[in-house]
Amino acid sequence: MKSNKSFVTGIILGLLGIILFSSKAVMVKLAYQYQVDAVSVLLFRMLFSFPFYVVIAFLYRKNINGVTLVKNDYLWVAFFGFVGYYLSSYFDFVGLVYIKASLERIILFLYPTIVLLFNKIFLKQVITKNQVYAIVLTYVGIIIAFWNEVAISGSDTYLGGFFILLCAITYAAYLSGSGWLIPKFGVVKFTAYAMIVSCICVFIHYGITNRIDLLNYPWQVYLLGFLIAIFATVIPSFLVSTSIKLISSSNFAVIAAVGPISTIILAAIFLNEQLTLLQLLGAFAVIIGISLVSLSKKK
Repeated sequence: MKSNKSFVTGIILGLLGIILFSSKAVMVKLAYQYQVDAVSVLLFRMLFSFPFYVVIAFLYRKNINGVTLVKNDYLWVAFFGFVGYYLSSYFDFVGLVYIKASLERIILFLYPTIVLLFNKIFLKQVITKNQVYAIVLTYVGIIIAFWNEVAISGSDTYLGGFFILLCAITYAAYLSGSGWLIPKFGVVKFTAYAMIVSCICVFIHYGITNRIDLLNYPWQVYLLGFLIAIFATVIPSFLVSTSIKLISSSNFAVIAAVGPISTIILAAIFLNEQLTLLQLLGAFAVIIGISLVSLSKKK
């Protein structure tokens, strides 16, 4: 009975975390309406979330299960923080300048298929026939949704799609490469350390490239930056971590299909974005394909 209750709790927390994560793209697009650039919005996301991760890193500073961490472990955390949270976030925010929030989430949802490909190339893991079919279905769905958007919005869609694809690739590289480190640090400690590295990278990036006074933005930009940091970054990161702990990563991967659906709904409500019937068909193909990939991995 207790096990069933924990499983249901894990699903609820996971769904809430996914919905909050998927709200990020919508809030970023809302911020862009105030003529603010991608790096500035990313800066406020990191600036407001930074203190939380510093406190968390301090609270979880002790090593788990007597594991001794060496210098190389910390160097790898710095590397994966740079790739998985800084680069991928930067590519994501730049891509959102050019494409719809709903299309961003559909393209970004490709990352499990890229993880499979990385694992095949670098870890020599076998891709099953069913996974190949699921991957083909996923990419057919992307082509349908993306090409239809090009016909509607023009060639900028190519640029936006390229950056979001880079985001998916760098995030997949982070997931594939960091798996062996997480048991050493623990999920919470590893996430906090990686996010701190990402925050520092964004601060340096902003300091080099931007000359706008930090106090010279409309108040709505600060509010949206705060909301992105707390409700689309910090809170869902721990909801998802707790959910994975309660229901396993395989089960979580299945319910993650809610992400694109919630983004499409939120974008329609707050941004008045409308996907065509053909794009919805493509999105549905992507969701089914990724779900089949996740189910195959679970088996």
